[in-house]
Amino acid sequence: MSAQHVIVATTIDSEQAARELAAKAIEARLGACAQVVGPMTSVYRWEGAVQNDTEWRVEIKTAADRVAALTEQLTRWHSYDVPEVIATSIEGGSAEYLAWLVEETRN
Repeated sequence: MSAQHVIVATTIDSEQAARELAAKAIEARLGACAQVVGPMTSVYRWEGAVQNDTEWRVEIKTAADRVAALTEQLTRWHSYDVPEVIATSIEGGSAEYLAWLVEETRN
């Protein structure tokens, strides 16, 4: 990934579970900041049938070099068999915020 800063997103089936994923990511310094967004409706195909469920999205801002570890941990912590974990590059923004983002993902 060429960007230095990334938003990693996942969805999960309850607000409490979303808050827990967000907190674990921040506590582990895999992300600097996370938002829980929802509820929202997700429509998808699973095991041959179209599903329609309420979910919450967790958006975690992180440094690019933390994406692999964050993805691994989100997959491990997640209750879904095949969780959505998507990384989107941040192309710009406040220099001070982006510096803070990197600093907060260091041990």
